[in-house]
Formats: sequence, C-alpha cells, structure tokens
Amino acid sequence: MSAAMLHVNNLTYRIGTRLLLEDATVALPEGHKIGLVGRNGVGKSTLLRIILGELSTESGSIRLPRRARIGTVAQEAPGGSETLIDTVLAGDRERAELLEAAETETDPHTIADIQTRLADIDSHSAPSRAAAILSGLGFSEEKQAGPCSALSGGWRMRVALAAALFAAPDVLLLDEPTNYLDLEGTIWLKDFIRKYRHTVLLVSHDRDLLNDAVDAILHLDRGKLTLYQGNYDQFERQRSEQQALTLKLKKKQEAQRKHMEAFVERFRYKASKARQAQSRLKALAKLAPIADVVEDRVYPFHFPNPEKPLAPPAIKWEDASVGYEPGKPILKKITLRLDPDDRIALLGSNGNGKSTFAKLLCGKLATMDGEMRHHGKLTVGYFAQHQVDELSPERSPYSYFEELMPEATQSQRRARLGAYGFGATLADSPSRTLSGGEKARLLFALAAFHAPHILVLDEPTNHLDVDSREALIHAINDYEGAVILISHERHLIETCADRLWLVADGTVKPFDGDMDDYTRLVLERTGGRAPRRSSNGPATRPAKLNPVALSRQVQDLEASIASLQDKLSVLDRALADPDLYASEPRKAADFAKLRSRLAADLDRAESRWLEAQENLSDA
Repeated sequence: MSAAMLHVNNLTYRIGTRLLLEDATVALPEGHKIGLVGRNGVGKSTLLRIILGELSTESGSIRLPRRARIGTVAQEAPGGSETLIDTVLAGDRERAELLEAAETETDPHTIADIQTRLADIDSHSAPSRAAAILSGLGFSEEKQAGPCSALSGGWRMRVALAAALFAAPDVLLLDEPTNYLDLEGTIWLKDFIRKYRHTVLLVSHDRDLLNDAVDAILHLDRGKLTLYQGNYDQFERQRSEQQALTLKLKKKQEAQRKHMEAFVERFRYKASKARQAQSRLKALAKLAPIADVVEDRVYPFHFPNPEKPLAPPAIKWEDASVGYEPGKPILKKITLRLDPDDRIALLGSNGNGKSTFAKLLCGKLATMDGEMRHHGKLTVGYFAQHQVDELSPERSPYSYFEELMPEATQSQRRARLGAYGFGATLADSPSRTLSGGEKARLLFALAAFHAPHILVLDEPTNHLDVDSREALIHAINDYEGAVILISHERHLIETCADRLWLVADGTVKPFDGDMDDYTRLVLERTGGRAPRRSSNGPATRPAKLNPVALSRQVQDLEASIASLQDKLSVLDRALADPDLYASEPRKAADFAKLRSRLAADLDRAESRWLEAQENLSDA
C-alpha cells in the first residue's frame, strides 16, 4: 500500500440539525484514483469543500504532506476575453508566477533559479500540453484561439475542467466532471484520469467511469467513510457480502441473547446456579447490539406503454435535411428508418447536431429538403437535461398533475404521483425546493404521461445517483415503445440500446460497430492521452501496459463476453419458440439478425481476450 497522501481525521459536520459527517476518518493512498460514492444528499460535495478549506468543521482535521498542491475545477466558469489556451495555461499558477517573475527579476542568481525551475516543470511544452487537453475535451484549434466569452455556460465549464487537469495538482478533486461532457469527452477524460500520475478523489454516479478509471471506492454512508479497494462493481460485491455477514451475525447474536435470557430467567433464584446466572447477566450487558442493515429505498421509474402499437416503420427519413436558417442545413442527406420497438443511441460530439436531430424527430423542427414520413397518430415524449432549469420554481408536482388530469379526483392524482415517488410532502413542495434527482423524476413523469410511442431521452442521468440510474435502466428496458438515447454514460447505452447511429460530418447514419469500437475511434482521434506536467523533469508518455492494467483488461473482456453470452441465451430462447415465427415473423427476422451481430461481437471479444491473456503472460 502506498503512503497516505490525504488524511481525514474524525471529521464532524452538520447543517442545522442534520448530521452529514460524524467522526469520519480515512487515509487516501498516494497516487490512487478514488471514487467517492453515496446517495444524493449524504454530503459528498460538502466533504470536497471541507478538504479544500472552504467550510469549517465542528471537529476533526484534514492533513496533507507539506507542499502538496490540491486542485479542483473553479466554481466560476471563465467568461472573459482571454483565449481558451491562455485560460488553461493560467491554471498552472506556479508556471504563471515564474514567468511573471522572470520578466521583472534583475538578480542573476534568482534569474538562474527561476529558469532552472521552469525547465524542471517543462514550461516550454506547456502550450502543447494545454492544447492536447482542450482537444480531448472537444475544442478545435480555432476555438482554442478564441475568447471564453464566446462560449455557452457548459462549454466554459469544460475550459475550467481543462485548467484543473493542466495544473496537475498532487491531489485533484473532481465533482461530477462528466455532467458538462458528451460521450466523446467522457471517454477521453476516463483515459486521462486512469493515466494521471497523482491522487484523484472523484465524485461521480457514472458506473462506467467508476469501473474503468478508479482503483478504490470511498463510500460515504450515514456520516461515516469506508474505503474499499477495487472498482465500483467490486465495491458492490464486497458491500453485499458484508451486509449478508452482518445479517448472519445479527441472527446468531439474537439466538445467543435469547439463550442467555432463558438461562437467567430459569435459574436466577436457584442457589446452585446463581453464580452462573450472574455471569450470564454480565455477558448480556457486554453483548453490544449489531446494527440493522438499512437499505435506502429507490423508487422505481415507470414509462407507460403505448396503448396501440404502430405498424412499422414509426418514422422514415429519405434524403432529409434540417436546420434553423433557410438554406443552411445543420444535417442533410438523412436516410434512416425507425421502427416502433427500436432502441437507438445517438453518438457524436456535442455541436454535431444530436439535439437538432432530436428536435426534428419530436416535430419541433421541419425538414428543409427530402422527406420525413410517420404515422398520423404518432406521439413522442421528450426529456432533456435543460428542462430541469425550466420548471416553474413555485409550482408543485401536484399542480402539474392537476393540469394533466383535470377530470380526476385528488386521490387519483396523488396515487399517480405516488407511483413516481412523490409522497404527500414532496407532491406539494415548490419545484425550487426539490433536489436535482426529484426534478428529473418529475420531468420523466411529465414526458411519459400520455404513454408516447417514442421516448427521446437527452442526458437523462445527470441528476441521478447510481442506484436511481439502475432503476431508470430497468424502466427503459420494460418500456415497449421506441427509445432514442443521447447520453455520455456508456453503461446506459450498452444496457439499453440495440443500435448506434452516428451524428457527424453533417449527417446521421448507422455506426458499424459496438461501444468498444467507438471508444477506440475517439481515443485514436484525440491521441489517446495528453502529455502531463512533471514536477521533476520533462513531460513523459505513459509506460506500456503493465500487468495490473492488462489484468484489468482481461477482467473487462471477460465481463463483456459474459454479457454477450447472456444476451445470446435470451435470443436463443425466443427463437426456439415456433409461435414467434407464426405470430410475429418480422420480429423473428429482427431477432435472427441481432443474434448474428451479437455472435460476431462475441467472436471479436473472445479474440481480444486471447490476445490480452497472451500479453499478460508475457508481462
């Protein structure tokens, strides 16, 4: 185990009467990438602010090695006239201060010291390192030379993230860094964090990020901190095993207690057994009760199925174009077909037109050229992350349902709200008092209220914790209509989407490959990594894959193979039913095509697994 980089010692912190941290203690190893997890509202962001020194605690302390640098993403997004590249370069304060001192210093010895330090931190390569980070986060060379003031709020937050990464502090604190990223930026960031040479403490609900980029999980639960080695899947497994053991010990202790109590009750007044009875009483007093395992309930999501399924295709585009200004299409030559039971994820960098295509699909934009044909009774439900900020602050969930159900009784409306997790108190609360996750639940309920034939979900997971995201996945998979997904979360795409469409180069077309293929494409396009600042010498490239990384690759491939085998088993069972061919011949044909594609994916995964195993043996 590495030496500890960060010590959290007996922290206690409360907001009003609510206790968030109670004697919380942990030591974070140097150089580790640690995911900080816990339900929404337990105090994860608060803990980061305490570590940064922004909040004072009731008791306890934070300890770092002397001269260790701690960094995070600035809360104020840069919006001045400075170029993006200059803003990121300013993120390394030591370099900026040294360069400023070099301009004014006159003492030869001091000048020599400054130049030596600038060489040590590889100052001359800083612009190329900053440019590589900005490129990985989706900024073209043209945008990098432009001012921050020309960017929207989300893109400015990417610049702030780039500045934090470029500064390369000894302890990097990141709070939901993927919330402002698209899938391509998330893929790059995951690769960057995995290769980052210093300590990272990362708050995230993105299961894929927590599985691939971290090597430890810090769990904040009921005011206590517990460190688990391994990724998120390993953490879940360890935690469930611990809970099972706790339940077993509790049952054993209860049986032991009942046995002692029966002995004392039976022989308390019998002289020959009095001493033994007294011993049992003392043992009972020392028998500290084992705490109950309390599981926080996650309310399920529910998307009502369309009442009358449509005949395929639901929508068909032929050489269609769409845009906002006449004669200036954003997307053109779209020739696609969407069937009533399709599950499609839209890939492509932000700014390429994913939201434009979603608006075309929802009827908010009309085609400029070509055709978009659809069933006359087609209905579409639309969820977009920006809608969270558009809820009326003073309106309650009940008032929205009152508008949607004018003929219903109050109890009927409340029953419908209760199914979405809005009890009496939450149902009557103004939207401004709801958490991000509660607002997202309300928007899901509104989007799906009329049982649409198609659900368009644009970044649906941003305000949800890990368990709520899993509940959302179950709801999407239970829904019988078509789904269009726009998400930066690979886990959601892989568990819910059957097909991938790529929005790029001014059009939308099917992507021939899976998420592994797309990840490789993104990393090849961005160089796969950014060179990093060294505190001891010139910037270095990461070494070749080591045994630990190779072992993780083998485990990931084994998980992928198991998942593909499970999907093939489900399809085989369906295809073995002779009624399927008679009653739904089209679905049988689609299942057969899907099985063929999954079988090819399995062959590729098994080939990669064999190659990884050979590399691991060589290493």
